[in-house]
Amino acid sequence: MKTIKHYGVITLSIFIMAVGVYFFKFPNNFCFGGVTGMAAVVARITPLSASTFTTLANLLLLAVAWLFVDRKFAMDTAYASVLLSALLVLLEKLYPMERPLSGEPVLDLLFAIALPAIASSLLFYIGASSGGTDVLAMLLKKYTKIKNIGNALFVSDLVMVLAACFVFDIETALYSFVGLTVKSFMIDNIIQSITLCKSVTIACSNPEPICDFILKELDRSATVVGGYGAYTHEPRSIIFTTMNRRQADRLRTYLHENHPHAFLSVSSTNEVFGKGFTQV
Repeated sequence: MKTIKHYGVITLSIFIMAVGVYFFKFPNNFCFGGVTGMAAVVARITPLSASTFTTLANLLLLAVAWLFVDRKFAMDTAYASVLLSALLVLLEKLYPMERPLSGEPVLDLLFAIALPAIASSLLFYIGASSGGTDVLAMLLKKYTKIKNIGNALFVSDLVMVLAACFVFDIETALYSFVGLTVKSFMIDNIIQSITLCKSVTIACSNPEPICDFILKELDRSATVVGGYGAYTHEPRSIIFTTMNRRQADRLRTYLHENHPHAFLSVSSTNEVFGKGFTQV
């Protein structure tokens, strides 16, 4: 079931990306990232179609991922790349696009940014990618001081925007630069939203029932230390724990209903390392 869910997320992500790329990115010649951005340039200056170039470039970069990044990452990326190429070719046959879908460049730009950004965020979150320059971004993240995937994508895709300046008109190049910038920020923000956790501190006089609830109902653990009230000088127990947002909401409700005198402090965090948490 875990494997099915994993590849189900990849499949859904690639479908979202294919729709955004084919219907909104290719017809407007937007070049703000990835092999699909370069494909728009290549299709303009060579006999190759955008879908054909995407397939060839992804195969080359898959070999790079296999050699320099991670075998599991390469296998997941291979599945995603093949699926993306197949969907683009299928859409090309079923719905030939001779002009932009809406005729409104700004509206098309919004969808061309949002759909691939959502898809890429889901893929990076589960340790995969759609191939292309996402592989170069992972290389930058692994072997350089750039640890933010959005910044790595911006660096790896900037050459696509520069190429657009020479192949297309200045308006298209400016749209592409805006798209690249917004896409990079969107990916980081979406990943942060997915990985957001809550760091919880509870001060109480009786920690046992609260810890039981955390352990048995929320399937999390906690650390308990002793202390005392600065005003009352009465002994208090301090409970430290970290959990996802849904679990934190359940814990808050439980405390309000059953331990109204407990002191609760909740803060958001995106970087949690340790057993039970995924590092992105």
